[in-house]
Amino acid sequence: MSNPYQRKKRWKYLLLFFAVIIAGSSLLYTKYLVKNIAKSERTRAQVWAQTMKQVFSTVDEDQLNYVFLVRDSLTVPALITDEKGDFKFQRGLDSTKTFIEMPPEPGVDKKKQPVYDPAYFENELATMKSQHEPIKINVPGFNNSYWLVYYKDSPLLTQLRVFPYIQLTIIAIFLMVAYSAFSSSRKSEQNQVWVGLAKETAHQLGTPISSLLAWIELLKDKFDAENDTLINEMANDVKRLEVVADRFSKIGSKPVLEPHSVYEVVKDFVDYFKVRVSDKISFELNGDRYLKAGINVPLFDWVIENLLKNAVNAIEAPGSIKIDVMASKTRSHIYIDVTDTGKGIPRSKFVTVFRPGYTTRKRGWGLGLSLTKRMVENYHNGQIFVKDSELGKGTTFRIVLKNIEDDN
Repeated sequence: MSNPYQRKKRWKYLLLFFAVIIAGSSLLYTKYLVKNIAKSERTRAQVWAQTMKQVFSTVDEDQLNYVFLVRDSLTVPALITDEKGDFKFQRGLDSTKTFIEMPPEPGVDKKKQPVYDPAYFENELATMKSQHEPIKINVPGFNNSYWLVYYKDSPLLTQLRVFPYIQLTIIAIFLMVAYSAFSSSRKSEQNQVWVGLAKETAHQLGTPISSLLAWIELLKDKFDAENDTLINEMANDVKRLEVVADRFSKIGSKPVLEPHSVYEVVKDFVDYFKVRVSDKISFELNGDRYLKAGINVPLFDWVIENLLKNAVNAIEAPGSIKIDVMASKTRSHIYIDVTDTGKGIPRSKFVTVFRPGYTTRKRGWGLGLSLTKRMVENYHNGQIFVKDSELGKGTTFRIVLKNIEDDN
């Protein structure tokens, strides 16, 4: 029988692979566009630098008008400093901070006179230096000194660099929200189906179980076999069927938890179970009889039954199953350890074994441990996990319940 969990896992990996391909392709294409636009902007910055050089070396008025026209068509944010680092010209920067400080004009309030903001220019220059190498130009008439043209990415290029990451983040958030919503909806539908199926099963079992109990009583009366061992064991099995039916009827509703001795509840089931498996498997139960927890006995019996059946199936040769009931060091919790001498579980599967559909058997639905986890955690407010396991030597499952003695 194919494992549905493994199929689901393969589909997840496949979808993740395609998601990585799409994300990678988007980032590579954006990088390609950024590279080409950056190259284009450097060319524009170089042209702007040459037009500034022409402004100071051209005397032809018509040519000068053309140079100004070319210069003003370039929108890359840039500025020019001399070799000492003093600012000379700027282009495309914040107009409210780029005025050069001048003496106040007659009749103009000094407080309203626009001034040059050195801190702003220093920050802009630092940004430009971090992004691109400056363009060096020699300007005639300035004692053979040179100027440096610095420029930075345009707002469009800056946005284009960041856009794919924003886009992928938004898509990822949307997919996670959508997956969570659909998964929750699907899980709710599955739960409703399971609840309906369980209650219908309990209802269908009710009539034949009642009939079997009546037939057993007739057998006892007819053959005066009140103390017959075989008939009594048959009666125990039919009563067990009643418990199973009761379990199914409780699925979907919040069970009532009552204080019980954990040791006694476990012992009652172990006594019933061990005579119904191979005599090559020995059972050992140890623990504190006085530890109490809030338990729904039919459902908790189901938990122990699943763990013991899982242990029996794991033992391929004569072996043993040991159950220990003990308190934690602080006595706030009760530990129930179920240890077998079976084939063990790989460490990588410690969490996987509790997922629906996981099974190592050729026949089976892989629901036993999944239901066990649900009954422990959802119905008994406890925990269950693989405490330890070694291939070829065995496995220990641990159940953790709250010790109600602390509430007294």
